[in-house]
Formats: sequence, C-alpha cells, structure tokens
Amino acid sequence: MDGLTIHEAAETTGWSPRMLRYIEEAGLIEPGRTEAGYRVFGPAALQRLRTLRQLLAHHDCALSDVAFAKRLRTEAELGQALERWFVERPRQPEGVEGDEWLRWEQDKHERLLAAT
Repeated sequence: MDGLTIHEAAETTGWSPRMLRYIEEAGLIEPGRTEAGYRVFGPAALQRLRTLRQLLAHHDCALSDVAFAKRLRTEAELGQALERWFVERPRQPEGVEGDEWLRWEQDKHERLLAAT
C-alpha cells in the first residue's frame, strides 16, 4: 500500500477522519482505494489537504464555503438560482396592506416551520 490510512492521514494533516470523509464527499479530494475499498492517502492527497488548510486560513473561510463553491462550479442550476435571488427585490404580496406585511410574512414562516 503506497499511502497512508485514513487514521494516519488524520494524524499527519490535523484533520479528523470524519473531516477527511466529509472533504472527500464534498469532492474536494479523491484519495485512492485499496482492493478492499479502504482509503489510501498518497502524496497528492496530502498536498491537497495541506493547501486546502492554507486556503481556508488565508481567505478566512470555512470548509463548507469551499464545498459550496465546488457545487457552484458543477451545478449550473444552483448558480442560476443564486443569481436570480441576488437581483430579486422583495415585493409586497397583492391584497396585503403595508402595515400588515410584517405579520403576513411572520405567519407564512410559522406555517412553513409547522409543516416540517
């Protein structure tokens, strides 16, 4: 086996095994696999983990931010939905008076929360 197990990689990189699995699930690294299916972290994966940590520290962002950025690159519909949301402006619903709008929105949120 030419690489480290997930526990060895965790010890070497400072990421927990759980975080290493999350990073892989998010598509940020692709460790190799043994014939039995165990993850093997070679030098390329270790380098990606090191530079990922540097990226997060330098730009003061979270791992979830990088995972989301990856999704934006691969899910065009998500990017388009966000672009629409950024430019949309709130509109008062028809039939709702100005002084009733706040209560209308609160009631709507409460109904949505109750439905989950």
